[in-house]
Amino acid sequence: MLSDAARPRPGGGRDLPGSATEGFVRTYGKPPEGVWSAPGRVNLIGEHTDYNEGFVLPFAIQHRTAVAASLSPGHSVRARSTFSSEPAGAALAEIAPGKDAGWGAYVLGVAWALSSARPLASLPGVDLFIDSDVPVGAGLSSSAALECAVACALDELWGLGLDRPSLALAGQRAENEVVGAPTGIMDQSASLLGEGGSAVFLDCRTRHAEAVPLRLEEAGLDLVVIDTCEHHAHATGGYAERRASCERAARLAGVSALRDLRPEDLPKLAELADEETYRRARHVVTEDARVTEAVALLRASGPAAIGPLLSASHASMRDDFEISTPALDLAVEASLSAGALGARMTGGGFGGAAIAVVRKEASAALQEAVKEAFAGAGLATPSISTVVPSQGARREY
Repeated sequence: MLSDAARPRPGGGRDLPGSATEGFVRTYGKPPEGVWSAPGRVNLIGEHTDYNEGFVLPFAIQHRTAVAASLSPGHSVRARSTFSSEPAGAALAEIAPGKDAGWGAYVLGVAWALSSARPLASLPGVDLFIDSDVPVGAGLSSSAALECAVACALDELWGLGLDRPSLALAGQRAENEVVGAPTGIMDQSASLLGEGGSAVFLDCRTRHAEAVPLRLEEAGLDLVVIDTCEHHAHATGGYAERRASCERAARLAGVSALRDLRPEDLPKLAELADEETYRRARHVVTEDARVTEAVALLRASGPAAIGPLLSASHASMRDDFEISTPALDLAVEASLSAGALGARMTGGGFGGAAIAVVRKEASAALQEAVKEAFAGAGLATPSISTVVPSQGARREY
């Protein structure tokens, strides 16, 4: 994840494009050629299914990362930000996997990944200044917001003409090969393809994406995000171990990815796999089924109907995939006790945030109940806010 030196909180309402512009002028002594922004995301349902070529249902949120940028003489990328005192940068020809660390790896990694469109040595240098209000380490994909904002800026400044799915792949490649986090394509796709009021139903095998209206406001519902303030990072062993377990299960089942299995195939897999590998696979296979059921329910009945699926998803992540934490479990349990229609942890796990769907009239009481539950357990006060489905990456001006 990005630097924790200045962990942004949701709901700040800052003028991010203006702040990025001011920082750019202060740093480089000239106005930027443009400002681009990209949002974080909440994954409504479909966790750890993306790298198994399955289905996910995320949506872009109102919290964004803004990048002010201009071409510069020479052939280097230079970047500064509001969330770290450390500058980032490198000569374009020297950017390579394994060479960059810290927050700059996300920026330089995107530049490196875009070299598939045009050799980096042939491209002009770029100066960037970045500001963000996407919470870091909370499972809301601050890293993808940064990658996608940078990708949009570089694509336009360098005249690459890439489409949104190609930019998403560049962001994923940066995270996988330069940052070293074995993530799937979901986060970047949500950040680039999001639409106001809708979720993105993404087939991670075919890359086909379609908007699914959420109609939360129409249904009188809030979607509450509970940031436990337990930081997580994808470039660590737990995430990689889960991915390796899924790949092992697919090999045992004789399929290219767990996407190819259905719940009715699980008893046969249980005969082939050890108990832990089987449970990892059971989560992914049943989670894929929950995603497609959630899409059908959203279209037929509206968002209130998907509550039980959210809660079932959390139980699967807690018991089968084992990526929840006591704080995340408490956030879910307290939300359900306070009247949530459904709740689950969201994101890669091992910390981060939970989400709850609740009727608007019960939202404030739920938030207070969760804070009281955390205080009673001796845990740090969680950061709680509501999120709304928002537009994906865009040029601000």
